Amino acid sequence: MIKIVTVVGARPQIIKAAALSRAIRNSFSDQIREIIIHTGQHYDANMSQVFFEELGIPSPDINLSIGSDSHGKQTAGMLQGIEKSLLKEKPDFIVLYGDTNSTLAGAIAGSKLHIPVVHIEAGLRSFNKSMPEEINRIMCDHASTLLFVPTLSGIKNLEREGFAIGYTGPFTADQPGVFHCGDIMFDNLVYFSKIAGRMTGIMQTLKLSENKFVLCTIHRDNNTDSPERLQQIISAMCHIAENMNLDIVIPLHPRTAKIMESKLPQDLFKRLSGNKNIHLIPPVSYLEMIMLEKNSRLILTDSGGVQKEAYFFKKPLVVARPETEWVEIIENGAGIIADADEAKIIESVNYFLGKETLDFPNVFGDGHAAEFICNIILEQKTYST
Repeated sequence: MIKIVTVVGARPQIIKAAALSRAIRNSFSDQIREIIIHTGQHYDANMSQVFFEELGIPSPDINLSIGSDSHGKQTAGMLQGIEKSLLKEKPDFIVLYGDTNSTLAGAIAGSKLHIPVVHIEAGLRSFNKSMPEEINRIMCDHASTLLFVPTLSGIKNLEREGFAIGYTGPFTADQPGVFHCGDIMFDNLVYFSKIAGRMTGIMQTLKLSENKFVLCTIHRDNNTDSPERLQQIISAMCHIAENMNLDIVIPLHPRTAKIMESKLPQDLFKRLSGNKNIHLIPPVSYLEMIMLEKNSRLILTDSGGVQKEAYFFKKPLVVARPETEWVEIIENGAGIIADADEAKIIESVNYFLGKETLDFPNVFGDGHAAEFICNIILEQKTYST
């Protein structure tokens, strides 16, 4: 029996962890024991605890309760808490997801204690180091022993950075293993999309019609902390609601809700909050999000996870960022990078509304990434013993 410590902190990581936990429970329970550390990076119940309950993930064994703070203070608190937990648990591997401060803290703690780091969603690059997420994912990749890459473009990124693609092991932090595994989020979508409809009534609650609304999520600090960028995005949403016969659904991250009220010009905030076609709602559960994505006409987001989910559900995508790490979506013509540009957002929405067919070739795997990852981890343990 091997022991892994899984570190999560933000809601996308909790969702991704559901796929691995489910695979362990269903197929590897006699071979792998999982300990879950929740850093508390997202500490609101709607942003965190509901995901554990809804997705059937075991409650965290350890909750560091770090909460929100500056990047330095938050990461330092996580690093201290994760290191203490690793020293107590003495796991064979530490498993990390994505590109948050929780990921960075886990990578530093694990590598300093010579615990092999497993990075799921490795190899992704936006090529914009002004984004903290880009720094986090690069640092984690270069501290990892096993790198699980969702796309072929991610493999190419790692090859450019000097990783030996095709090396067959045994693997170490100096000679890591790089594996194209498909996307673990696709595993979840295949599984949960079958049950979401009977477990949530959000479409009825909001009185939404299929293919008659735009789903919008905005949370990245380069959008929410810039009044100019936020105004451009919100103004575009108001224009669409007023002129295109579409509802707009905006599940609001708590930070975004506060900033909208305090930073938007008063006339724009009234235009937003007073439009009956714009639904400003609290954060939604994962299953509710699936139903909104599945039934939307189009999705506008600055979230990496929501970008992928739009593609999984074959929905046109408008990216409210100047770049994306999910370049396959743009290359296949299923998405447009509009950044925080009102005119470009409106133009992109108009383009997709007039486009009858789009291509969505399979670039994210077969829905069994979690089982693949578990098998490789078990093989690596065999090598090391």
